Amino acid sequence: MQQDLKWKEIQLSEDMTHFLHQGENPFTKIFSNAMKFHEPGLAPVQDETGWYHIGTDGKPHYPQRYENAFGYYFLRAAVKDHSGTFHIDENGNDVYPDRYQWCGNYQEETCVVRKMSGKYVHIDIQGNVISKMEYLYAGDYKDGFACVQSDLGWTHIRMNQELLHRRYFHGLGVYHKGYATARDENGWFHIDMKGNPLYEERYEMVEPFYNGVALGLTLDSKVILLLQK
Repeated sequence: MQQDLKWKEIQLSEDMTHFLHQGENPFTKIFSNAMKFHEPGLAPVQDETGWYHIGTDGKPHYPQRYENAFGYYFLRAAVKDHSGTFHIDENGNDVYPDRYQWCGNYQEETCVVRKMSGKYVHIDIQGNVISKMEYLYAGDYKDGFACVQSDLGWTHIRMNQELLHRRYFHGLGVYHKGYATARDENGWFHIDMKGNPLYEERYEMVEPFYNGVALGLTLDSKVILLLQK
């Protein structure tokens, strides 16, 4: 394979076992499993030796092997071995000494992890825990806000872990262009940045607004389009 091949030009095969460049397998090798290349030009693959990352030359990027490995985000990749789940950097080195039941992918230089206790927290790019609380569940940050679940219910928090609107719901979605989906005891609806409902109606399901329109299902499962006001 050419050393100057750009990782963005390398595609993953439909069966997720090998890679393609201009219709040909540039590495010739067929893997048990493979995932897409991400910046800085590394892709997670699995063969008989375990999971690891390869570079754009198709060769292993480091000697370690894992029970599972995932793509790089913000130059961090989640991997799992006998000790637990954690992140490695672009050189294959452990970012921090801690181990978790589960790790997400870095988004906005933060990441959700599930501690061995089963509780969720957020960590920064160096692996330091930034959460003031431990949650029953926590989601990724998007545009500076994240959904979290505590004993009080679901709410949104800021990047500094402070509550955004101090309102709690039975279910919650991330904010998209100033609006989020939420659920109370009567069904799903949309809220603004202050946590206020946009309307009185409740639905079986609502999607985020997309260019002013959101798909929804009425409580008797009829498809409806909701217009953003």
